Amino acid sequence: MDYENLLFDRQDHIGLITLNRPERLNALSRGLHKDTLAVIDEIRRDDSVWTVVVTGAGRGFCSGADIQATPRGPDGTPLPRPAPATPTQGELLDEFHWVGDQALAFHGLDKPVIAAMNGVCAGAGMSLALACDMRVGSEHARFKTVFLERNLSPDSGMSWFLPRIVGHSRAMDLILTSREVDADEAYRLGLLDRLVPHARLLEEAFAVANQIMRWPPVAVRAAKRVTQQNMELRLEDALRNEVVHLGYGRKATNDAAEARAALAERRAPRYTGT
Repeated sequence: MDYENLLFDRQDHIGLITLNRPERLNALSRGLHKDTLAVIDEIRRDDSVWTVVVTGAGRGFCSGADIQATPRGPDGTPLPRPAPATPTQGELLDEFHWVGDQALAFHGLDKPVIAAMNGVCAGAGMSLALACDMRVGSEHARFKTVFLERNLSPDSGMSWFLPRIVGHSRAMDLILTSREVDADEAYRLGLLDRLVPHARLLEEAFAVANQIMRWPPVAVRAAKRVTQQNMELRLEDALRNEVVHLGYGRKATNDAAEARAALAERRAPRYTGT
């Protein structure tokens, strides 16, 4: 499927999503938002994709929601805005707002998602990166929460993801000051899991994806899901949930047999996801 605002490519079992509005530092327009939801749905249904890498075209990863400046005429006076489109019934019933849907889509995808951070990452774009399972960044990566600068409290999942990744007090520091965090500090805080040279950013992100793909894909998906779910459970309930998820890998009978054979024969396994 072709998309207007992003590029999607499959390389072996890795799906590569490239946000493709470089002239706007990949700011989230309604069109890009709809394309991200559509591509995540495509990936969810495609068992040939085992791991996903997300990056941005040009100088930025994603600069946040695309808030266009007020258009002005030759004399400098504001031009009238076009009448807003009549929302659909589905949009009227969207309790999460459009950027909330994006957070749910990326976080809820039961395949590992690695963000390759190539530049600026701000506001809802920062939330998108935090919704991914891992973040590999170059020295060009930088983060900014932005919301208070626009007279807004955090949305798009920022208030949920950020404290879980960096801790409460550091999250409050970044939200309440809206200061810019460069790549070195981002790595120290845990916003970045790997800090790599810019020239090798995608190569290093794909290396992480290939490390993950050494393992049986059904078990990988179960591992992601149980870890996410157990963050919200008591220990006793988490232990029960682990037992439930242990069974999913066994249902992939070919991979279960291959794991045993590879161990007995002391060779690298060859998993198929079945």
